[in-house]
Parts: sequence; structure tokens; C-alpha cells
Amino acid sequence: MDAYWLERSAADLPAQNDWLSASDRTRLDGMRFAKRRDDWRLGRWTAKLAVAAYLNLPTDLRALAEIEVLPTPSGAPEVFLSNQPAEVTISLSHRDGTAICAVAGSGVALGCDLEIVEPRSDAFVTDYFTPEEQALIAQAHPADRFLLLALLWSGKESALKALRTGLRLDTRSVVVNLVDGFRSPSQKLPRCREDSALIVQPACDVWHPLHVRCSADQLFQGWWQHEQNLLRTLVAAPSPSQPISLIPQPTLLT
Repeated sequence: MDAYWLERSAADLPAQNDWLSASDRTRLDGMRFAKRRDDWRLGRWTAKLAVAAYLNLPTDLRALAEIEVLPTPSGAPEVFLSNQPAEVTISLSHRDGTAICAVAGSGVALGCDLEIVEPRSDAFVTDYFTPEEQALIAQAHPADRFLLLALLWSGKESALKALRTGLRLDTRSVVVNLVDGFRSPSQKLPRCREDSALIVQPACDVWHPLHVRCSADQLFQGWWQHEQNLLRTLVAAPSPSQPISLIPQPTLLT
């Protein structure tokens, strides 16, 4: 099963809101805090571009306004095109001015997450990780501890999104397993080949396999990637091949 991803930063975000639908703007106007507004706009911009690339749709502002991402009762995002459900599944995540959107066909259980590698306390480990995950963390080299913590946490977040529950479910009900074990991916990564096609490239950086076991005997297969201070995970059922980078068409902002 093919799964795709697109990442955008706040620097890519247009200042105007012409790419938002009327209901998008109503929702945005109801947000009190600037950070919440900024994160929401970046997530919607990334999602609209990802859906347009996946479905080979135009990316002018009017066309993007026809793509809406609405929350289901569970909070999971659902895509609509001109007020009709789209044959696509997405998952969204954002951290510190960067957003990621994963895309697959309809009916796929899909989750993605973006984390910053940062210090975490011992109490955080005790409260949110299973005994076997805690043992893996305890065995890690001190220099790799925070990267491993971010990886395990991100895998959990992705699985909980694929379950369409989010953090309403106990994080200890899902267990992350690193298929090839853990090694700090510090090597220099290869550059992508440029290509004019819309969707052509596997992700240009190295992805490593993982799986997440759920308490209901469900297993999500997935992938993780670390680049600089960002940690990305993507899981799905059916099992996804290595994530493929989406290449959106240039967007005309006038």
C-alpha cells in the first residue's frame, strides 16, 4: 500500500486567506489565540496542498478553497471537495512552525506525527511508556536518549491517530517496536533527484521500519525518519511501503 507525505513550514504560508473556504474562515475567526490560529492555518495549507498533489488537482487559490478538512466526531480529519467526501485519508501533525500531512487512499487506517527532539523527564517516561519501552530507553546511550524518547512517543501518537482516538486513549495501550533496533541516524543523507512529475519520488531521506502493537491485537506497520532536530513517523494498515514524497504544483498567489 502506498502512503505519501508533504511537509511545509511557516515560511511557505501565504499571508492572505484567499485559499480558505467560507467555513474555514469562520472557524479561523473563532480562534482567540495567535499561536492556535497560526498552527491551524499552516496545517490546513499543508493538507490542501497534499490532497491536491495526491489527487492531481489544481493549486490556484480558488481551487484550494474548494478543498476542506473537517473534523469527524472523533476529531480525526476528513477531506471534502466541493462539499462532497473525497476518496482519500489524511493525517496531520505540526510542531514549532512545521506541519506534515500524510495521505493514502480511502479506507486506510493512517496516522503521522512530527516531533522535536528535546529533553524529557524521568517522570514522563514512567507515566507514558510501557515497561518494555522503559527498558529500551534505560539501555540507550545517554547521547541518544532524547532522540529515542521522541521516536517512541511519535510512534505512539501516529498509532493513536490511526485508531482515530488521539490521546484520549492511554499511551501505554500501544507499544512501539523498532524493527531494525535503534541506531542514531547521524550519517549524511543522499539528495533527492529532481523530477517534474507530480508524485514520483520516494522520500529522499532514509526511513527506518517500525511497528506499533495495540492492546486490541491490532498491529500498525510504519516508518520513522530523523533529520536535524525533527522526528517523523507514519503508520498505517494495510502495511505501507516506504513513504513517498508529494511534489505539489506551484501555487499562484495572485
